[in-house]
Amino acid sequence: MQIKRYTIASFILMVLVWLFISNYIPQGTDKISIDFFGIQLPSFSIAFWSVVPVFILYLATIIHFSFYAILGSFKLRKYEKDYNKLIESIVDAYLGKADRNHTFKTQRYKLLGTLIDHSTIFPNKDITSLVSDSKINNVVKTIEDLKNGKVVELKKFGLDKNNPLTAQNDRNRYKNGDVMAKEILSSKDRYSTELISEVYMDFVKTAPLNAIENNIKFLTVETLYTILSRINADENPLDISNASLKKLISSIELTSSEYIQVSRILSKSMIPEQRIKLFDTIAEEKTEAIDAQLYTLFDLEVNESANEILQNSQENEYLNFKSYKALKDCNKNFSIELFV
Repeated sequence: MQIKRYTIASFILMVLVWLFISNYIPQGTDKISIDFFGIQLPSFSIAFWSVVPVFILYLATIIHFSFYAILGSFKLRKYEKDYNKLIESIVDAYLGKADRNHTFKTQRYKLLGTLIDHSTIFPNKDITSLVSDSKINNVVKTIEDLKNGKVVELKKFGLDKNNPLTAQNDRNRYKNGDVMAKEILSSKDRYSTELISEVYMDFVKTAPLNAIENNIKFLTVETLYTILSRINADENPLDISNASLKKLISSIELTSSEYIQVSRILSKSMIPEQRIKLFDTIAEEKTEAIDAQLYTLFDLEVNESANEILQNSQENEYLNFKSYKALKDCNKNFSIELFV
């Protein structure tokens, strides 16, 4: 019940009690003095003294209402604050922030907030027409703009460089020509590792050898394969010596199968003598490259050199190539690709 309505109803009741008693008490006997704990109170009409308990009850009720209204307002304020924090947790989840730990005062919001803080949430479509909250709509619109290849302002969200949205925004800037590959590669601390890898992959498709070597720290197995495919190619050809090739190949750790893939790519464009010499040189320093050396020799049918390597190996080493050699000795012709 609202206090205003209760007050009006209480005063109407007091007036009715006053009028009722005043009309039924004879004149001359309608005043009385009350002794209140030894204190003689002034003489007032019976109607007045009848209204006093009602008024005291009214005051007590108002105090009771006010007390619980204050408690309710404090509780409601907690819910309002937790609701705002819940909105913030949804916004931070949409933004993909790594460290999310919001503190809630109410149990219900604490449960929802904890679930959101430890979940990955992302809008699958534009929901601005369905949601009335401006913070959420602002983030959703930003995400949709990023999806559509637009460059947006993200500083207000305080995202780090490795955040997916930051990386996408930088990617949009790169694709729109607002920032060049050289600028990204020369400022690696400002951009995500994922974006740098993508930019370097595009970079090595057309860059000259000296530019590739200057950015060799970004070299990966995939970009190495791309560089090797450009050697003596019809489009964006790359003229490279064995010394430079060895420097590139040796700058990253490759497995035996990856060394074989390097030889396989080079087989399409490199002359046999240069290819053999390259792997002979690398195999002297990298034992992982010996498989690729044997693969190269057998692929080019330089069997004597390959057999010499196998003869000087341990009994349990290079069994696949030894099997291939045994079949060759029996005049069985199989592709070397079946043994790698």
